[in-house]
Amino acid sequence: MGKGPCSPSSCFTVAVFCCTAVAAMGNLGGDDRFSAPSSPPPPWPARPLLAAFLVSIKLPLKYYRSMHTSTPMLPEKPSAVVLLLRTEYDRGVNTFSPEGRLFQVEYAIEAIKLGSTAIGLMTKDGVVLAVEKRVTSPLLEPSSVEKIMEIDEHVGCAMSGLIADARTLVEHARVETQASYLNHRFSYGEPMTVESTTQAICDLALRFGEGDEESMSRPFGVSLLIAGHDENGPSLYYTDPSGTFWQCNAKAIGSGSEGADSSLQDQYNKELTIAEAETIALSILKQVMEEKVTPNNVDIAKVSPSYHLYTPAEVEAVIARL
Repeated sequence: MGKGPCSPSSCFTVAVFCCTAVAAMGNLGGDDRFSAPSSPPPPWPARPLLAAFLVSIKLPLKYYRSMHTSTPMLPEKPSAVVLLLRTEYDRGVNTFSPEGRLFQVEYAIEAIKLGSTAIGLMTKDGVVLAVEKRVTSPLLEPSSVEKIMEIDEHVGCAMSGLIADARTLVEHARVETQASYLNHRFSYGEPMTVESTTQAICDLALRFGEGDEESMSRPFGVSLLIAGHDENGPSLYYTDPSGTFWQCNAKAIGSGSEGADSSLQDQYNKELTIAEAETIALSILKQVMEEKVTPNNVDIAKVSPSYHLYTPAEVEAVIARL
């Protein structure tokens, strides 16, 4: 006899046989075990045994039905079903849910909303970047907190999210634009365009690793504002962990991005000068930051047409105009 669960018909046959046998045993009594009893029999003692037997075959029957039906046995509550599906499909970074969602990428996008606020504005003369720096301890050297990085002499970026992930993307972009032997500048004799630099960063965003290196177990938890100046003029791009990028006139990312974007819509116009863009960026940061704006907790950079990171004295001069 096989070790698998019995079929429903077999289980029913066994149940009937056992009930008949137990009932017969319940009618036995007296010295003459084969004669009819002279008095009414006592209460039937086989009911507890029958109940125990039916319970014992309940699980095999349930298992049999679940194995021989096309519809899996799911929890009765809809919330439990949703939780089961989400738990199943958010284990891998390349596994789509039945609704077509990549939960790990969505989690990475949500993580950016916890980062420091960064603002970018494109003007007719160049692009201005301003970023909040969170100096969590008076023992921390403010200059060691890098939230704005240079990619090439004509491209820079501001970040919000995990700084370590941003460094990986920036180093990859630097290799593509200037450091590699087979880079764009060596091959074509001209600087890489800002859009091509942004595309190189986004190409890496959902590969989770480079070349033969072991792939990462999660998406990059960082968003970038990429500012540059090329033959097409100044430009500003925004990237997210999904590997998507957009060109923007002005954009805010990070924890204060909703309020900052609303203020940018009211104050931005394409005829701004560099000085006006600096003032707007810092005034908006002042609104969304919890601390007072100082040269130690704010970074400013511009690309017009080359990249320049402001010194603390230059930042202090912009703050004085507020």
